[in-house]
Amino acid sequence: MKALIYKSLKRVAIESRPIPRVTAATDAIVKLSRTTICGTDLHLIQGDVPTCQPGRILGHEGVGRVHEIGAGVNRYKPGDHVVISCISACGTCDYCRKGMCSHCTTGGWILGNTIDGTQAEYVRIPHADTSLHPIPEGADERALVMVSDIFPTGFECGVLNGKVQPGSTVAIVGAGPVGLAALITAQLYAPSTIIMLDQDENRLRVAKQLGATHTVNPATNANAADTVKSLTEGLGCDTVIEAVGIPQTFATCQDLVAPGGTIANVGVHGTKVDLHLENLWDRNIAITTRLVDATTAPMLLKLIKAGKLNPSQLITHDFAFKDIEKAYDTFHAAAQHDALKVVINFDE
Repeated sequence: MKALIYKSLKRVAIESRPIPRVTAATDAIVKLSRTTICGTDLHLIQGDVPTCQPGRILGHEGVGRVHEIGAGVNRYKPGDHVVISCISACGTCDYCRKGMCSHCTTGGWILGNTIDGTQAEYVRIPHADTSLHPIPEGADERALVMVSDIFPTGFECGVLNGKVQPGSTVAIVGAGPVGLAALITAQLYAPSTIIMLDQDENRLRVAKQLGATHTVNPATNANAADTVKSLTEGLGCDTVIEAVGIPQTFATCQDLVAPGGTIANVGVHGTKVDLHLENLWDRNIAITTRLVDATTAPMLLKLIKAGKLNPSQLITHDFAFKDIEKAYDTFHAAAQHDALKVVINFDE
């Protein structure tokens, strides 16, 4: 099969690899029809996640058809149409029973990290019964790629961890795909105000179209924090979602949070950040961190089926798999190409 390999820092390439085989009774082999590139993949090839080493097949998102199953797989059979969860979960360890599947003792975020991932024609899925989701009849396969990771991530790590509530005020720092997924799913809880901050004017325009009440560009507004406070009666925001993963954006979040508020970190941080406790010690705030558990994927699939969510709004580019290296270049230079999510198609 053909697969996208992490070769060295900032370099990927398509190579031939053997089709994976079932190695445990609970494995399934899935033949991919579509995958995508995540911002986390960019962090990986920049060396921010040392558990992923050169030689790895990248990718942790995708949809396809079950090709082969192990003897212990009960929920799926060859030919079944499935969404692949970015998190592999055994469903029985202490962490899985707590709903913290990202810390599954024999799974977690392993696809495209510590085992080969989904940017290939075939992928081995451990714990298939609890790490795949059936695709409803007639569903838009292309849109459902977004349920592998970015919608559960924006929702769980941003909206749920950030404690978004009816009438509350929300700031989202970073209008990339995950930040926009947080924007879309935050509206399920009817906050009164959602302020999106980003340096990309195109992404801010998209955010406004998707429901942001206000947008702020820190690149052209030297007093972005003051602007946010002016929009929230001088208080700041009840929920501040960090969706970038660099020190500057985490510092911005600390400037935006209101007394009693929550900073929900979503971004992947590859270097240390400063915590300005001298300014925050008396403000009754909470700071949350989380790796997506993807436990909300079934609920999100129901909302999509009911027409309450439309993940395809975030797709801006399609590429054939043979052009995935070009897709990486486009996604890496997103501002130049007005790119949000890129979908990689294996049938082209």
